[in-house]
Order: sequence, then C-alpha cells, then structure tokens
Amino acid sequence: MTAVRQDAWSPDDDLILAEVTLRHIREGSTQLAAFEEVGERIGRTSAACGFRWNSCVRKRYEEAIQIAKQQRQKRNYLKKQAIVATPHVSSIAVYDAEERAFNANAVTTEEGLSVDSIIRFLRQFKTTYQDVSRQIKSFEKELKEKDDEIDRLREENERLSREVNNVQTDYRAVNDDYKTLIQIMDRARRLAVLTHEEEAKPRFKMDANGNLERIE
Repeated sequence: MTAVRQDAWSPDDDLILAEVTLRHIREGSTQLAAFEEVGERIGRTSAACGFRWNSCVRKRYEEAIQIAKQQRQKRNYLKKQAIVATPHVSSIAVYDAEERAFNANAVTTEEGLSVDSIIRFLRQFKTTYQDVSRQIKSFEKELKEKDDEIDRLREENERLSREVNNVQTDYRAVNDDYKTLIQIMDRARRLAVLTHEEEAKPRFKMDANGNLERIE
C-alpha cells in the first residue's frame, strides 16, 4: 500500500506530476491513470495528485497541454494511415517508418519543451517564493506587534489591579477611621448632654437654722 504523505508539495513533485500527466495525454491515456502513476512514485493518493494538478500545476502548462494534445492527434493519425496503407507496401513497415519519424520529432519537441517548461516553472516559483516570503515577513511583523500590544495591555492591567487594591485598602482604612470618629463624637455628645443636665439641676444647702438654701 502506498504511504499517504501529508507534507507540502515540492517543486520536484510538481515537475513529476506535470511530466507524467503530459505523457499520458500525449499517449492517449487518461489523466486518472496519470494521477495513479504519480501517486505510486511520490507516495500520494491519486485524488491528491488530481487536486494538485487541477488547482495549481495545470495552469502553468497550458501551452504544453496543447502541444501534447496535438501530438496525440498526430499519433492517432499515423496509426490510421498505417492501417489503410497501400497493398504493395507493408502496413507495418509504413507505421514503423512514420512512427520513427514522429518519435524523432517528438523527442526534439519534448527536450525543448522540457527545458522551457523548467525555466518558466523556476521563474514562476521564484516569483511565488518571493511573494510568499514577503507575506510571511508581513505576518511575522504583525504578529510581533500584536504580541507587544498584548504585553503592554497585560502590564497595564496589572498596574490598574494594583491601584484598585491600593484604593480598596485606603478606603477600608478611611472607613474605619470615619467609624471611629463618629463613635468618639457620639460619646462626646452624650457626655456634653449629661454634663449640661447636671449643671442645670438646682443645688441646695442647709443653713445654720436648718433651712434649705439654693446654690447658684
């Protein structure tokens, strides 16, 4: 059973996928067969290969796909010509001769296409890599700013918490002092009332004759 890879697609994986798929198109095979072959080679599922081809790789090779389709048509045409070849010429010989000519031309085309495709791919990859690098740097900068903001807010929260605790402590102390002051004032008020009442009461003393005399 082919192991299913979970890592990102590498440039080599994309190149293998493109080369195998183009070969299957050129030879008249199906893309599903191409995806299955690629999956066996690079350890991925055929579904993953198909998704990668349709979502990313295919658009880089539009020109190559058209050339592969033209080569497939020419290949089919050569096969038909070999079947209807003139009686005095062996159909197999005609097919072999035309096939060799076609293959020679195809090899030249494939070599040129392969080099051009690689160069184009590398250029696109470089541009994409630079864009991704810039995005990553931008994300890293934004993340650092967010981290700094979180640290600042955390310090501010701790400072405010300390201030709230200090205010609560001061409030309890002032409240206790206020209650104590109220109690002192209440006692002083009661003492003042009692003293005034005592002073307001008339006082008497007895004289030598036994009579009571008020003392002012």
